Amino acid sequence: MRVLYHLWLSPFSRAIRLVLAEKGLEFSMKVEKIWERRAEFLALNPAGEVPVLIEPDGVVLAGARPIAEYLDEVYRDKLLIGLNPVDRAEVRRVAAWFDHKMNSEVTDGLVTEKIMKRFLGFGTPDSVVLRTAKANLGYHLEYITYLAERRRWLAGDHFSLGDIAAAAHLSVVDYLGDVPWDLHEPAKEWYARVKSRPSFRPLLADHIPGAPPPKHYADLDF
Repeated sequence: MRVLYHLWLSPFSRAIRLVLAEKGLEFSMKVEKIWERRAEFLALNPAGEVPVLIEPDGVVLAGARPIAEYLDEVYRDKLLIGLNPVDRAEVRRVAAWFDHKMNSEVTDGLVTEKIMKRFLGFGTPDSVVLRTAKANLGYHLEYITYLAERRRWLAGDHFSLGDIAAAAHLSVVDYLGDVPWDLHEPAKEWYARVKSRPSFRPLLADHIPGAPPPKHYADLDF
């Protein structure tokens, strides 16, 4: 059985869950508390980060982008990184926007301050970091709106890793209750389309003990 080492609110782990589900690949999940720095896990990924995927044949893959690229090359019935070089370049660009820019400006700060500090006993959230992340979020929602109003999907005509990366980050922020959906209707409509896909249902069922999501989180109609 394929095994995915993950964390519930890791957008990168969530993206790989979506990729696997979109491709119809069965897998089990193991929560990895990366702050414990387990020797067994570091042997799989010396960076000590999730996601890590172990294929049924024992191949070990680490990192969201390498895993996604591998899965798209090996399981080609449904391609998620474009059909030609131009498409692939745009998919990778859009995915990188959210995995690098949105993560550093929004997702990482909110998760660290609202979840990690609380569960690891690192003190109260930094209000400055929270305000900055929430302000930056509006910028990224506007960019989603810009793309969604000009294309069928964020990176072009086909649902792709670009949509998956954006939705993975937004799903984390939405779990925390921080997305002002009513101020960004086109982005909300795009997210509703992603949210209604069968691959997304397991993410909507996530429930972290002691940190439940808002009521609208699993509601397909918000």
